[in-house]
Amino acid sequence: MYSSLSDCLIKTIRSEGYFGMYRGAAVNLTLVTPEKAIKLAANDFFRHHLSKDGKKLTLLREMLAGCGAGTCQVIVTTPMEMLKIQLQDAGRIAAQKKLMAAQAQLSSAPAGAAEPVVETRPTATQITRELLRSKGIAGLYKGLGATLLRDVPFSIVYFPLFANLNKLGQKDPNVKAPFYVSFLSGCVAGSTAAVAVNPCDVIKTRLQSLQRGVNEDTYSGILDCTKKIWQREGPTAFFKGAYCRALVIAPLFGIAQVVYFVGIAEFLLDLLPKHRA
Repeated sequence: MYSSLSDCLIKTIRSEGYFGMYRGAAVNLTLVTPEKAIKLAANDFFRHHLSKDGKKLTLLREMLAGCGAGTCQVIVTTPMEMLKIQLQDAGRIAAQKKLMAAQAQLSSAPAGAAEPVVETRPTATQITRELLRSKGIAGLYKGLGATLLRDVPFSIVYFPLFANLNKLGQKDPNVKAPFYVSFLSGCVAGSTAAVAVNPCDVIKTRLQSLQRGVNEDTYSGILDCTKKIWQREGPTAFFKGAYCRALVIAPLFGIAQVVYFVGIAEFLLDLLPKHRA
């Protein structure tokens, strides 16, 4: 339905209004908060244990720490991604169904007798209940393999790249880099990792979409999805949305790294005992 980022923006606003751009925002907020907390804390945990006893934290060890962080966060990521995708996809499916129903009415009913099409869209609660009722807890983890395939390589690329870029801004190894260096390092590392794993994100999104539009393929697994996309849409289809994803991920990780790496949370936590006293 969409030929580019701007085309998607225009069509979404036309069919759903400006606030249609914010579908799934609550779920996304619920996803991002624990995801970043788990990912950043887990990476530091693994880096600490891999550098114990004077061991040098080599690039391979940094990548291994990122791998552990990406694996841990998937526990929270997968169910929330499932719900977010269904909510964001609901507008596209609803618009397609509305158009088809209107065309069917116009072709079968006398002139002027067509009835307005009632548009219904599911909420996050309704989607969750339906998934739990029909497939149990496993329904919320549909696409777990594809999510691992995206998030683990992302963390393997992101964390070592961020750490090494951030070191470039440190005048002294014992002094933290300025906040703007952490921000820029997070932006560059985040956008690079996002583009690198975009093919995995495309596959994950296709697999986790529960509703299909007209003439859209169904997939039995990762390999089947990869094969059908390659054959029917070509290799460039794996990089659909890469630009948009990079635009989202860059500031997201830049801000997250500044808050986490500079120690804003630690500063706020240190104020609590003083406040109580």
